[in-house]
Amino acid sequence: MTARIVLFGATGYTGRRTAGSMVARGLTPVLAGRDPARLAAVAAELGGLETVAADVTDSASVAALVGRGDVLVTTVGPFTALGRPAVDAAIRAGAVYLDSTGEPPFIKQVFERMGPAAERGGAALIPAFGNDFVPGVLAGALALRAAGNAATRVDVGYFLTGARGQVFSRGTFSSLGAVGLAEGYAWREGALRAEPTGVRMRTFDVEGRPLPGVTIGASEHFALPRLAPGLRTVDVYLGWFGPASGAVRAMSGVVPLLRKVPGAERVVSALTGAASRLVAAAPNPAALDAVTSHFVAEAFDAGGTLLARTRLTSPEAYAITADLLAWGAGRAAEHGVLAHGALDPVAAFGLGALIDGAKQAGIVEVA
Repeated sequence: MTARIVLFGATGYTGRRTAGSMVARGLTPVLAGRDPARLAAVAAELGGLETVAADVTDSASVAALVGRGDVLVTTVGPFTALGRPAVDAAIRAGAVYLDSTGEPPFIKQVFERMGPAAERGGAALIPAFGNDFVPGVLAGALALRAAGNAATRVDVGYFLTGARGQVFSRGTFSSLGAVGLAEGYAWREGALRAEPTGVRMRTFDVEGRPLPGVTIGASEHFALPRLAPGLRTVDVYLGWFGPASGAVRAMSGVVPLLRKVPGAERVVSALTGAASRLVAAAPNPAALDAVTSHFVAEAFDAGGTLLARTRLTSPEAYAITADLLAWGAGRAAEHGVLAHGALDPVAAFGLGALIDGAKQAGIVEVA
């Protein structure tokens, strides 16, 4: 029997696209959000789906969304500020939970703080199940499989080419405020270590060009050491900043000092929110159509010798996220997941199934 799927945040940009991807797959999600009129409009566009009102400021309404065995997908962010009620609802119900977050602090909270309760309650929490950070987990897993047991370090890079004009939604800009002064992390010396975002920078070969990226916290730091316990280092690099990557790296030395200033996080969040309101709610469709996403994973041995490299490409980030969430929800609803607790994509579905799901979302390996 196929489980019930609930999509929370269905009227936002990512949520609406995810709802469309679900319907295209033959799924009939229940659409949830805080505005009944907007929900009804989306539901009508998609053929008359069921709707239910829920607001993150009303925990009881969020808790009422799911029951045991349901699949809850949420695109409501910024997750660091607004994501906890949906996770709590899934844990209490013993549900499967997937989200679209790309916020490192929230990912870390799910794995370290919420995962144990989910495991005890028979729930499965699968955060960051979109462009952030499924492709990198997949690329890293494939590189590790090719490298064998000698790998002690994996570097993963995320890049865009062809980006012109606005290619991010207002929600993505808003989420930056949750990350700006938060403590970052990486997998170093065989353990998760705190460190500022952007503290390291390196270049990757992307279509024959050396493109820079700066380090960020990500799902790979939790996923890849599970696959290869001998890993000493996992670094994830974000290459969206282009020539400004050096400035981001320079700021990494200032952030720890700013974090000690009372109220600094609130100020940065407010400034980011104000800046986000200056951009359109949705990306420019023509600009998105021109974008190609690139994901590179490189595995090294203890001496720094490159053992394996995996390159993946795909369409733009929102298409990836919508299709991955739709695939993951459908897979969980029909076949369940492989474990309980806080899970990475491989732990939740297995590498073979994830490869198939990624291909369905347009993520393909290239030479």
